[in-house]
Amino acid sequence: MKAFKLIALAALLASAAGTANSAGRDIYPDPAQARADLSTALKTAAATHKRILLDFGGNWCPDCIVMDIYFHDPANRSILETHYVLVHVNIGHMDANLDLARQYEVPLRMGVPALAILDEHGKLLYSQKRGEFEAMSRMEMSEVTRFLKQWEPERPCSTVMTNC
Repeated sequence: MKAFKLIALAALLASAAGTANSAGRDIYPDPAQARADLSTALKTAAATHKRILLDFGGNWCPDCIVMDIYFHDPANRSILETHYVLVHVNIGHMDANLDLARQYEVPLRMGVPALAILDEHGKLLYSQKRGEFEAMSRMEMSEVTRFLKQWEPERPCSTVMTNC
């Protein structure tokens, strides 16, 4: 069973890398774009009452590619789109946007992808401290689902809602 999982994972990575390269799509935009993307995300999050999911990584990183595949799988896509504004922060080759990683208390030395969650006002709620997702290629998609559900914002109570 373990051998089957490894073969399946290798096929997934090969497919993902081929798809990403053939489509010419980079997951992480130019490192210089990070601050503008974060600024836009802060405005969007405030207007839509969503949380901001900062994903620190690089296009050279196979585990970052797997993370993005898991984010956009139908099981997670609806959670992500309903509750989060996703910002991919390109760290170059561990030499770009290090100040943003420090600001959001993400120790990149522990590996990437590395995540941080901000509330709709930009307050840090969570930062990955121990490289929890740096071995994404050996993790199950359900771990991403669990993480997204754990950090989704609580729904505000209203007079219409009875289960608050």
